[in-house]
Amino acid sequence: MHPILADWRRLTGYLAAWALLGGLLATLLVASAPFGWLEATVFAVPLGVLFGLLGMGSFWICRAAPLELSGLLRSLGTQLVAAVVTAIVWLVASRGWALLLDRYGAFPGLAATQTEAAPLLLGLGVVLYLLAAAFHYLLAALQGSQEAERRALELEIASREAELRTLRAQIHPHFLFNSLNSINALIASRPEEARRLCVRLGDFLRRSLTLGSREQIPVTEELDLAESLLSIEKVRFGDRLTVELRVSEGVRACAVPPLVLQPLVENAVTHGIAQMLDGGTILIEAERRGETLLIAVENPRDPDSPDPKGAGIGLRNVRRRLAALYAEKAGMTVRSETGSFRVELRIPCSS
Repeated sequence: MHPILADWRRLTGYLAAWALLGGLLATLLVASAPFGWLEATVFAVPLGVLFGLLGMGSFWICRAAPLELSGLLRSLGTQLVAAVVTAIVWLVASRGWALLLDRYGAFPGLAATQTEAAPLLLGLGVVLYLLAAAFHYLLAALQGSQEAERRALELEIASREAELRTLRAQIHPHFLFNSLNSINALIASRPEEARRLCVRLGDFLRRSLTLGSREQIPVTEELDLAESLLSIEKVRFGDRLTVELRVSEGVRACAVPPLVLQPLVENAVTHGIAQMLDGGTILIEAERRGETLLIAVENPRDPDSPDPKGAGIGLRNVRRRLAALYAEKAGMTVRSETGSFRVELRIPCSS
């Protein structure tokens, strides 16, 4: 929708401004054509308001033909053609308005006067349209700036929420209990392995805090962090948990938002492996297709188990972060099938 149409006060002010321009047009007609003040005013002010309505169409043309250096000539050509077409439509409307006033005796001879002023009206129509287009380009720039600020704010909020959620998941009583319980079980029988697990857990928490404070990280670090989390979980699940990593060449240079993969891995463990008597394999895939990075996490799922109530929180968080950061250039697809659950991320590859 046109931003002016979204608020009646904006529309009123916009049309009032064009009515004033209609008054200026009346002055110009009096000075350059055989118009009297009254007939020029009655003739020109409604035409000014009409042109304001016609000129609103330039909003969509400005969106279709933005002022970009690569396509500047094309955009200018498009606007010039639109200006001529709009001016012709306006000229035809002015002819009809003059005939109407003439026929009903309001201003006899006005139709002939309009014919004499037709070249002036046509030229003014082109100029006024270009002014309307310039106004809408400015309006689009202001909207783009406001949209960028809104997205930046949403990204900051979503990133902070993701960081807090990650920290809550890491310091979640169940997570710490399971990890510490695994360490406790190893102390007596395998003290060296228990010590290594303590070091691994501390390293995981420290790296999560460090990476979570950054705007982007290499996908390599994100994958390493996911593997670190899975290595801790493997101590608890043993042979029930296996991990398969498929990373194509060329993706490790791509940058991704930090901690974007971890909620997917946590979801795969909690609502996949933990619900399976025999466990299963978590598959992590990463490949680059052109300028797009594709990351997928797939896990087995018990077809008889109910849908997990808490699985969607982390996924919604990831979806919101991607939308705030990349808009429509990124996305997330969830595929829940019999016996498997797969989440795919599509992220622009920036290095």
